[in-house]
Amino acid sequence: MVRRNRRKSGKFAAEESMNRIMFKSKLHRARITQADLYYEGSLTIDVELMKLADLVAYEKVSVVNINNGERFETYVIPGNAGSRDICLNGAAARKGQVGDEVIIISYTSLTDEEAQTWQPTAVLVNEENNPVSVDKSVEAYTKMPRNN
Repeated sequence: MVRRNRRKSGKFAAEESMNRIMFKSKLHRARITQADLYYEGSLTIDVELMKLADLVAYEKVSVVNINNGERFETYVIPGNAGSRDICLNGAAARKGQVGDEVIIISYTSLTDEEAQTWQPTAVLVNEENNPVSVDKSVEAYTKMPRNN
């Protein structure tokens, strides 16, 4: 795909490179273990879970609360290894309660060519935030159970 920019003359110039913002990794169905309104902000995650999900300190993430539908962006702060902590800090503490399930998503910028073969990392955790699986691909459900 070629991206075009308008020149002052009104004609278009083709650019050869274009970057796409792609889903890089996620912690899926993690449970909030703490919410600290008076902390200065961010999201604390057990450093072991961070490593599995390819997250680094101060990286921007999106957080989706499965229980209440809230979505917000913040940055990651490493928590104690093995603690399995997922802590909402500062204003983010208003976006969820202890026990809520969340999806923590990170993104990356890739060229169009890189994006064609990109595979994100998905870390599924259990009720205690212990890793259950780490996958390098994510597939959509083809059939979802319905309660009709």
